[in-house]
This record gives sequence, structure tokens and C-alpha cells, in this order.
Amino acid sequence: MEKFEYQAKDSWGKKLKGIVEASDEKQAVKILQGKNLLVISLKPKRESWFSEVRGIFTRVGTADKVNFTRQLATMITAGLRLTEALDILETQSSPKMKKIVGEIRRDVEGGKDLASALEKHSNIFDHVYIALIRAGELSGALEKVLGRLADNLEKQKEFRNKIKGAMIYPIIVISGMILVGAIMIIFVIPKMTVIYEEFQAELPAPTKILIALSKFITLFWWLGGVIVVGMIAGVKVLFKNPHFRKEYDRILFKVPIVGNLRQKTILSEFTRTLGLLVGTGILIIDALQIVRRSLGSVIYERALEEARKEVEKGLPLASALAGTEVFPPILPQMIAVGEETGKLDEVLGRVSTYFEQDADTAVKGLTTAVEPLIMVILGVGVAFLMISVIMPIYNLTSQF
Repeated sequence: MEKFEYQAKDSWGKKLKGIVEASDEKQAVKILQGKNLLVISLKPKRESWFSEVRGIFTRVGTADKVNFTRQLATMITAGLRLTEALDILETQSSPKMKKIVGEIRRDVEGGKDLASALEKHSNIFDHVYIALIRAGELSGALEKVLGRLADNLEKQKEFRNKIKGAMIYPIIVISGMILVGAIMIIFVIPKMTVIYEEFQAELPAPTKILIALSKFITLFWWLGGVIVVGMIAGVKVLFKNPHFRKEYDRILFKVPIVGNLRQKTILSEFTRTLGLLVGTGILIIDALQIVRRSLGSVIYERALEEARKEVEKGLPLASALAGTEVFPPILPQMIAVGEETGKLDEVLGRVSTYFEQDADTAVKGLTTAVEPLIMVILGVGVAFLMISVIMPIYNLTSQF
């Protein structure tokens, strides 16, 4: 939807100015004519630079998406029409989400189904979300699908918060260490260098390294920004290369603790999402295609693509996954039970819980391993600074 600034006259001949939202100028004119207004002028409204900058920093978070899904499910279950529910949500949402909900509501009122309206906002609602909504609309069980989606999003949010919480302490310690080091290098060392030069003191190697680093950063501070930008651009280019992404993925899985946590997280996400898709009536082949794109791992993406091709040939899902040699044995075994009993979605939900518990254990292991490592790094950094600063002072005092 676009915003248009208009000038018009009402039935009494009074001039009016305002803003109208529409998909194009023709629709904007129709909306104004529907209000018995004679359009004099109509032009697209340009957003101010402040609004554009604010839009960059005001993002729709996971919490906004969870609230939208949960509240929409509740209202539809209560018997409200979809357009009525969206209208209420528009008034209750955060400023950024309010605009998006308004666009979705207008598209639905214009005759689109909810899934098609959500596709216009694929940066917020991913392909799994949209596929589930479409399946819910086709099966007539939209409220159930929305409820399951809300549960799934809440579990994702809770698990991500656990990982973020485990990383807070290391991040604070490392940031503090970097800040102290920067203050020493930029402000303290240059002043002490003048003193050392006046007394022509013999400086130890750590002090010489620190002084050289201080001079380099003081003179070429701008080079840091260039290096950071270059590294970001270089990483983006490298990650477009499938071979590099595969090698990066393979190495990351071999890193102690981190690799195990990544694997458990991917397996938990895979089983939970696949169970959700299968539970809404989506075919296994289509479900594998949808979930494959949401895992963020080249190794698992390729394994699922191989499994999907085997399932297309008539092989059971359990056997297809076992043949990839990527998934742990417990997963094909449990899926085989689900296929035999006809309760694949329930079994996948239980397996997802199992992997979530394993991932929680891995997070605790990561925290336990990181804390002493951080203390060692901090100790080495402090020792280096102490030796670099105190040793020259001691040498000066010993001369008198």
C-alpha cells in the first residue's frame, strides 16, 4: 500500500487536505469519491528522512510475531471474522507491526487469502509460516494451525533466549576488556611514551609492541573501519559460494561443544517444524522441501534433498533419512514408529522435545566451558598490560 496526499472539495465546496492509503492512484481516487469528495490533486506522499531512518532501526521482533499469531488464533477461535480480527489487531499492535497488519487487512478485504497477504511480508513471515497458513485455510482449520504456530514460535523464542542468556556474561567481559585496552592504547600509552623518550629508558619487548600498536591505531584509526567493511563484504561473497559454505559447515560441526549445540538445535528445529507441517495435512514430500530451506545448514539441506528424492521413489521417510548418514540413529528409528502407527506428527513432537533437552545440556556445557576460558584470556590480557606499563617504570626508578 502507498500513501497519497490529496486536495479535494466536499459537497459544500469546502477545500480539504489529507492523506489516503491505496494500492495505486486509481484506487485512491475511488476511495475519495466514495466519501463524496471531488479530487483536485493527488500525489504520492514522500516519507521524511527521519521516518526512513526510524524504519531501519524499528524492526518487527519475534515477540511481535508471536503476539500477532497468538491473538489472531484466539479471536478466530472465538468466532470473529478474519477481517474483524485483523482490524482489532491493527489497533493493538506496536507501531511497526500496526502498519504491516493494516496492509494485511486491506489485502484480505480486497479478496486475497491470508497466506497471499502474508507473502508480501516474507521478510517477517517465512516460507514455513506461510505454507502452514495456506494449509490451514485450505483445510478449514486456520485457528488450529495458528495455535500450533504460536506454540512453535514461543518455543523458538524461549530456546533462543536461553542461548542469548548464556552468552551475556562472556560478551560483557570481552567488551570490558576491549574497552580498557582501547583506553590504554589511545590515551594512556601515548602520554607514557613521551616520558620514556625523555629519560631514554630501555623498553622491554611488550612495551615496544604496545607503543607501536598505539601509534599505528592513532595514525590509521580509519583503517579499522575499512578492514571491518572489507571483511563483512568478503564474508558475504564467500558465503554465496556453495563449496565454501559446505566446508564452513563441516568445520563448525567439528568444533567442541559449539558443533554439538548447533547439531542439536538444527535437529530440534527440523523435527518440530516437520511435525507441525505434517500435522496440518501437508504431504511429506512438500514438507521436506519447505523445512529444508529453514535449517541454515548446507549439509542438512543436501541430506534432506536426497531423502526427499528417495521418498518420491516410494521409500519410507525413516529409511530415506537413515541412508543420508547425517541424522543420529534415534531419529529414523522414532520416525519408523510414527509411520507404522500413523502418528508421525506426535512422534516428531516428542523427538523435538528430546533434542531440545539435549540442546539445553549443550548450552549449559558451553557456559561452563566459556567462563574459565574467558578468565584465562582476561588474565593474559591484564598481565600483558601490567608488564608493558609497569616494567619500564620499574627500570626508570632503578636508575636513580
